[in-house]
Amino acid sequence: MAMKIRLARGGSNKRPFYSIVASDSRMPRDGRFIEKLGTYNPLLAKDSEDRVKLNMERVNHWLAQGAQPTDRVARFLEASGARPKAARANMQKAVPGAKATKRAEEKAKKAEAASE
Repeated sequence: MAMKIRLARGGSNKRPFYSIVASDSRMPRDGRFIEKLGTYNPLLAKDSEDRVKLNMERVNHWLAQGAQPTDRVARFLEASGARPKAARANMQKAVPGAKATKRAEEKAKKAEAASE
């Protein structure tokens, strides 16, 4: 059985609230899970200690059993210090294209010429 530690969505429309659960990867996102490991409330401030609550003893148990955390849960575990920081693939989606780079260079040349 392939185990995942992932988020299960709760809450009403536009008021998300997530449970952090250990579940079989074949089960639906909000479906059957084996154990609830914590909560995540994205509406709270980022520095709030109630934003992410984890039962680290049980999380470590499931990680030892071979459960794989999803990307978001892995970030929570990295922030809590339970896992080392992983290198992420930078897809360079924010890098401007060729035309935008050329326009920026021309604009910089004009600004430099105007300042002289």
